[in-house]
Formats: sequence, structure tokens, C-alpha cells
Amino acid sequence: MESSKENRLPLIPSSNFQGGSRMESKKPIHHRLPLGNINLNVMPNKNPSHVNKPDLSRKCTAHPVLHHHPLPQETKKQNLLAPTPSYQLDHDIIDIDDDEDAGDNAVPVFVKHTEAMLDEIDRIEEVEMEDVEEPVMDIDACDRKDPLAVVEYIDDLYRFYKDTENSSCVSPNYMISQLDINERMRAILIDWLIEVHYKFELLEETLFLTVNLIDRFLELQAVIRKKLQLVGVTAMLIACKYEEVSVPTVEDFILITDKAYTRNEVLDMEKLMMNILQFKLSVPTPYVFMRRYLKAAHSDKKLELLSFFLVELCLVECKMLKFSPSLLAAAAIYTAQCSLYQFKQWTKTSEWYTAYSEEQLLECSRLMVTFHRKAGSGKLTGVYRKYSTWKYGCAARIEPALFLLEH
Repeated sequence: MESSKENRLPLIPSSNFQGGSRMESKKPIHHRLPLGNINLNVMPNKNPSHVNKPDLSRKCTAHPVLHHHPLPQETKKQNLLAPTPSYQLDHDIIDIDDDEDAGDNAVPVFVKHTEAMLDEIDRIEEVEMEDVEEPVMDIDACDRKDPLAVVEYIDDLYRFYKDTENSSCVSPNYMISQLDINERMRAILIDWLIEVHYKFELLEETLFLTVNLIDRFLELQAVIRKKLQLVGVTAMLIACKYEEVSVPTVEDFILITDKAYTRNEVLDMEKLMMNILQFKLSVPTPYVFMRRYLKAAHSDKKLELLSFFLVELCLVECKMLKFSPSLLAAAAIYTAQCSLYQFKQWTKTSEWYTAYSEEQLLECSRLMVTFHRKAGSGKLTGVYRKYSTWKYGCAARIEPALFLLEH
């Protein structure tokens, strides 16, 4: 997407106050000079007979030669052909002998005028710098020649994801309709599945789709607690068939449950789930938005791993179901940036591509900080142990952004 922002040009013409073409200009250009270096010969003297009238037939140059001591007596001969002593500034003739009340240390009028003008220029430049907005970067510019980046319609894809993500979300209170299971049991199941996912070395897409399938199924179908683990492994089996190239077998999932279920039970549950979900597996999960938003944030590997650590912590928490997948993704990246840099950072580019302002992310972000702070304690530590390994950059050990909780 091409940027719609235009760069603003400075108001000060470069030819007026830069030395490149000053000598060729018709108007003489005056520089701000230290007042202590002004030639004593241009200062009014108490005794007019001792005033040395310099030769002003030539105009002031950009870098005049200044003297700190009176000229020797032999050089004080006046040039009878020289004009009356005066200095020219923007066609205004200022006679240095007109200021009769000035003392020995008086500042010439043209110096005061030049200093005032330059101060005004500095003020205008400061105002202009404050008015300049941060530009929105085109994050797809470098991928225009990559056919896999689908730059031509990538914005249309994510616009479609944002429009349809709510259709794949569930109510955060759906567990009320379940009679034999509760939110705590769901959290235990998801935490265990994260370990299974890590052991099988599956794709990240598979994990997020697995959790989505479980929640959508449990919202529509009552399940007894003995079958809850069966629902979990079956959802992961379906997600593997959808996302993975090399799919674990049914027997692999039976072994991981310590043979708690038979092959026929797994296949029967697979049929039931597919019918209940009406074969709708193409849904935008937080992973879909994470990839796009990380690109907008110009992330490195450290930021990426910490962002995924935070969003996976949210998978275990049932109360985080009230946030849409795109908001979870944006808040995870924002919180990760705050944790790494220990100050709030949300660029105009990130705001443009996520369509979320910093204020919209704060509620979700603060919850993520609380999860991050207690991730290593308690019984559900599957995500923490996974992201404490070198493979995942020990992202779980990074200090949380506790300053977000102070406001």
C-alpha cells in the first residue's frame, strides 16, 4: 500500500541562509557574530576626532576580517575618495555615527536587527519540526517482485480477515452452558496441548487453529469431562490435516493420551466435530494477523518470539476470548515492544496497518502484562517452559512491562 502522507518542506529558502551561493546573491548576507568580535572601529567614540572612518566602498562580505586592537597610526590615513561610513542591510542605509547616545560597548543597529531576524527564523523552524507528522511506511515496497508476497491484493486479504474474524469468535461466557466442565478444565487442556504441540514440533498455525476448533465446538456441543481430552487431541488432529505437510497419525495421538481412547473413538469424535463445525476450518486466527503486524512493526527475532509468548499465554485464559484475534495480535506486539524497550511505542505505521490506536490496546495489553508476571508460577506453566528454552530465545525470562499497570 502506498503511503498517502506527503513530506513537508521547510519554510526557510536554502539560498538565503546557506553559504553555497551567498557571494553570487545581489543582497549581502549577514551572519550572526559574537558581539565581542565586532570591530572596535565601528563603535562610536566619545571623541569624534579619533574615529577611524573605514573604507566602505566595498560591502560587507560573508566572513569579514575582524580586529580586536586599534590599527597602527600609519594605517589611519583616510581615503578622501571613500563614501560616508555606512553599512547596508537589505537596501536600508544605517549610519554608524547617528547613534549619539551609544556608549563604548553599544551594539550596532544592524547587528541587533540581524540577530532578531535569525531568532525568528529559528522559532519558525522549531514550529515546523513540531508540525511534521511521523510518516506511514509502505511495508510491501520491498516485496513487489516476490510473487509469494501477493502485494497486489494483500490489503484486500486482510480487509477480508478483519470483516470475517468475528464470525469465528465465541462468547467468553460460553462455558456456562457446559454442565460437567468449566473454565479451569479448559485451561488445563490448552496448557497440555501446547506441550504436545511443542513435542510434535508442529507449525504455529496448527496450535491457534486447534484452540479455535475446541472453543467453537464446546460452545455448540455439551461434553462430559471424560471426553474433554478426546476433544482436544481430535481438534489437533484436524488442525494438522489442514495445516501440516507431515501429519501425525491417529496412533500418535492415542499414545500421547496414554491410550486413554481407542482409534474408533478418535475417528468418531472427528466426524462429530466436523459436522458440528460444518467443515468451516478457514478462519482468521491471531497467527494470521501476527505475521502482518510484525512486519509493520519492523520486528526482529527477539520481538517476534516475545510477541508469540504473550499471545500464547492468552490462549490458556478463557477471559481473553472477549478480544478479537486481530486485537490480540496487535496488543501482543505492543506489549512486547513495551517490555523490550521499557517505554510505550506504537508507530503510525503499526497503527495504520492494524487499525488500532494505542488507547484501544491498553486494556488487553495490561492483562497480558499480568499473565507475563505470573507465567512461571502456579500449575499451568506449559507456555512459560516452552519459551524458556534456547530454541525460543528464552523470551519468557524477559522482564514484563510493569509500568503499563501503573496508569
